[in-house]
Amino acid sequence: MDGTRDNREPADITTLLAQVKQGDADAESNLVPLIYNELRAIARNYMRRERPDHTLQATVLVHEAFLQLVGDSKIEWQNRAHFFALASRVMRRILVDHARAAHAQKRPGARQKVELESALAFVEAQSADLLALDEALKRLAAWDPRQSRIVEMRFFAGLSFDEIAEVLGISDRTAKRDWMMARTWLYRELCKGTP
Repeated sequence: MDGTRDNREPADITTLLAQVKQGDADAESNLVPLIYNELRAIARNYMRRERPDHTLQATVLVHEAFLQLVGDSKIEWQNRAHFFALASRVMRRILVDHARAAHAQKRPGARQKVELESALAFVEAQSADLLALDEALKRLAAWDPRQSRIVEMRFFAGLSFDEIAEVLGISDRTAKRDWMMARTWLYRELCKGTP
């Protein structure tokens, strides 16, 4: 993250989220300027880890995530940090679905130039890396759901340990400890089978 958080009261965002859930169009108009830059920062964090020629852009990722979040009437918004934690999770799902779709496409025929074949191999490798990370996070979630959520919030959303602790109802010390354990576990999982 770029370290620039909105200085407005988190309660403003929480109140607006509750009003949007009730169908208040004015609240949605007021909410967007409060959250847009931070959603873009989360999206840029994700896209920075993607291949340079990715067909999904950060702006599209932000808009798709926003529509899914605001459109989900089942979510009971706790606070600002909760919103951004869920935004990070939704963006991850969007990118994983996009990677799965790209990975599932058939490879082009033998008539393609070597340069294009090399580029496609790179694209497939990037999709495979994201899918491998997603699978590892799912295994981590099965072993320790809280650690998996901490990775999402810290690594992808860039939330502070204080914000993570607030969302999960734990101490920041526990959040830091779980983060360290999750990083170590994921590193081992992702390195399995590599020389």
